[in-house]
Amino acid sequence: MKVEIDVSLDATLGCGQAHRWKKQPDGSWQGVLGTDVVTMSSVEGGIEVTGCDDRKVILDYFRCDDDFDGIMEDISSRDAYVGELVGRCPGLRILRQDRWECLATYLLATNANVARIGGMVESVCDTFGRDLGGRHSFPTPSEILDRPERISACRLGYRDERLVKLAERTESGAIDLDAIAEYDYGMCTEVLCDIEGVGPKVADCVALFAFDHLEAFPVDARISKVMDLKYGVTGSYRKVADKGRELFGPYAGYAQEFLYHSAFI
Repeated sequence: MKVEIDVSLDATLGCGQAHRWKKQPDGSWQGVLGTDVVTMSSVEGGIEVTGCDDRKVILDYFRCDDDFDGIMEDISSRDAYVGELVGRCPGLRILRQDRWECLATYLLATNANVARIGGMVESVCDTFGRDLGGRHSFPTPSEILDRPERISACRLGYRDERLVKLAERTESGAIDLDAIAEYDYGMCTEVLCDIEGVGPKVADCVALFAFDHLEAFPVDARISKVMDLKYGVTGSYRKVADKGRELFGPYAGYAQEFLYHSAFI
């Protein structure tokens, strides 16, 4: 299935937003969307997709309902350096991820590098998810709770108890992801930060990648360095994140992705 879309797969799938995409020797990308093992390749005018026959799923995942050109113009007009990055890396998009999977994944992502995060996520999927033929689905809360004692096999360290608790609270309705989706940015991140293991950075990532809050500006070590070197902004997480939203406006999350990716382009 060909999908006409302006997207750079290498930049978008390889920049650490989602952790289940693997680049193949032929240059394609393989990942799991729901219960589909999906392979995507860049072709003229868009991407070729195998493993998923629902065009809407792909369009939604790449946020094709966004005014992408308008957003690129907006963030470029606010800052010359970001505008330069947009020109150097066309097609870098923010992904719209499954809420439960994104929250659970970023809970695991605390104090870990990209390779470690990917390994933990795959371990959780292999242990609890459904076998899709070579890959496994991301487990639902109930699938984790069916045999919670198996969590130790995932080698998550202190995160294993947090993941089980997250599954318990989500399954019971104590954490209502549909309700959180109705909140504005401030309330969304506040509620997320009430979850054990979720701090401001994880809350911003989840708000951006799962709850459509494009103004979120997650700050990690790389963004902290860029904000210091390029904009002279240092200090607490909140100070740097607030300045990012002030500088880049309602689409600060898109600007953040270009700044994050700037080390590679």
